[in-house]
Amino acid sequence: MASRATGPTVPDDDPYNLRSDGKPGVDGHLGDFRRGPAVFSLYRLDSFPARARKITEYLLDVEDGAGPRECCRFTDDPEDVPEWNGRWSGDEWCGWIMQQVQELIADPDIH
Repeated sequence: MASRATGPTVPDDDPYNLRSDGKPGVDGHLGDFRRGPAVFSLYRLDSFPARARKITEYLLDVEDGAGPRECCRFTDDPEDVPEWNGRWSGDEWCGWIMQQVQELIADPDIH
């Protein structure tokens, strides 16, 4: 059974608490959820100001003991499709993962 993590997986002030893109893990953090040994962390990235309407991009990282790795990037544009990274493309967890991120977007774990 999946569950939301009860707090950040690493303390916010830890110098090694970085996203997969190298930016601080507190920047845009919306929350975490778990499945098995994997902890997924969702981040809201800056909007695309050049688009006609404001589009928000999200980054989903996964940490299973080997450091944070990008799992997926997606936007709130209904015409865009998620960009799954590497082995996540076509994984059986993808549908479940997207349900979890939509719940976090609707009700973020902002500290």
